[in-house]
Amino acid sequence: MYQLNEKIKDLKPYDPIQGSYRVRLDANESFLPLPQALVEEAKAAVERTAFNRYPDPAARELCQAFAACYGVQPQQVVAGNGSDELITVLFEAFLEKGDAFATVEPDFSMYAFNGHLHEARHVAIPKGKDLRLDVEAVAAACQREQVKLLIFSNPCNPTSLVCGREVMRKLIDSLPDTLVVLDEAYMDFSDQSLLGEVEDHPNLLVLRTCSKAFGMAALRLGFAVCGKTLAGALRAVKSPYNVNSLSQAVGTAVLRRKGELDRALETILRSRDQLYAGLRELGEKYPGRFRLLPGETNFAALEMENGPELLGYLARQGVAIRYTGGLVRITCGAPEENKIVLEEMAGYFAQPERM
Repeated sequence: MYQLNEKIKDLKPYDPIQGSYRVRLDANESFLPLPQALVEEAKAAVERTAFNRYPDPAARELCQAFAACYGVQPQQVVAGNGSDELITVLFEAFLEKGDAFATVEPDFSMYAFNGHLHEARHVAIPKGKDLRLDVEAVAAACQREQVKLLIFSNPCNPTSLVCGREVMRKLIDSLPDTLVVLDEAYMDFSDQSLLGEVEDHPNLLVLRTCSKAFGMAALRLGFAVCGKTLAGALRAVKSPYNVNSLSQAVGTAVLRRKGELDRALETILRSRDQLYAGLRELGEKYPGRFRLLPGETNFAALEMENGPELLGYLARQGVAIRYTGGLVRITCGAPEENKIVLEEMAGYFAQPERM
């Protein structure tokens, strides 16, 4: 009888929150639909698509649009079917069986999952009590364990904390023999990106996504930005037609409208400020119940002892948030959505048994 092999027989599928909720603030998506002008341009792009032909394997127009939007060179950009695909390809091709890779925990769970699937050796480096990255400790662990690939998010999911450019440069330069994969999925909400410095660091690869700030999670578009050698290798090992024609066409149309994207980003940042202000007020009213981390993402991260209990309570009120990496994570939403989650959290803390 056929049996699954050891590395996959006990695996469970990625399990995002399912079901119907009146407020969904669990997945860090943009709460904004694409502006109508962009929708119309996307429709026109779809109408021009040759459905009987394979997509451009290099996604040239899409990469050019991304490069122009972010001020990098097109030859530095490789498109993927979401940054998830690019992460999978990096583990698959840039590591050999038994090679060591490192993460800095807590962080995005799919890094460790990919390492396990590709039979690499996982070096999990813990963050300190402040949940910030200790450059010297990370560098020492990577050197000691002969780590071939170090991957982490900045700003971090789930902590929401960001490391500054100087800290990142110091870490990258201290590991010249290690591929440093810097996942900047949330960097649109901060200002410490290293996108413009990939040519200065031949061991650096930066990941970006259109799923958070740009409201295109449904398209599954991600990008790797790196120097010429890494970019060439990544193009050689990825699937030939990995980004479908529809995603290429719509993504190109949207990325060419930087003005609309910037205005949408400003709206999301105002929502974040509103959510943070409400959480600070809640913390003052119910001191000691949680600690709000000072993040630079599109979500708020809370340290609290009974996070899963809060999650369950809010779910019963029709509000979905996330508990991950030992933290409560709340995506900023539309003003009314922020108001609802804050009111329901206040109701949770106000219960007599929690006084």
